[in-house]
Amino acid sequence: MRSNINIQVQLAEDKMPEMIEWNAPDGGVEGMQKAKALLLGLWDGEEKSALRIDLWTAKMMVDEMNDFFYQTFFGMADTYLRATKNAELSKEIKEFAKNFLKKANTAEEAK
Repeated sequence: MRSNINIQVQLAEDKMPEMIEWNAPDGGVEGMQKAKALLLGLWDGEEKSALRIDLWTAKMMVDEMNDFFYQTFFGMADTYLRATKNAELSKEIKEFAKNFLKKANTAEEAK
């Protein structure tokens, strides 16, 4: 059995993402959904290296990016815990996420 996750990126003339859309029909997301940013991480087991695709549109505001990274870090902590059962490091990742958001918000307020 196969399952598809579809991502479509519309580029502006300068090749920067103008629109990001995605769907996952087997996961219950039928119609194309809009997104302002995308972080995709893949693990190449043969090369033992991480591959990444990081995209965001010009409509993505800095405060949204701060929240996006905070939520991503927090979610990664949960994923790490499920995969490794290492509660201590998962907790550290969550603490990092909280400190990151606090510092990011302080930096934004200072502008």
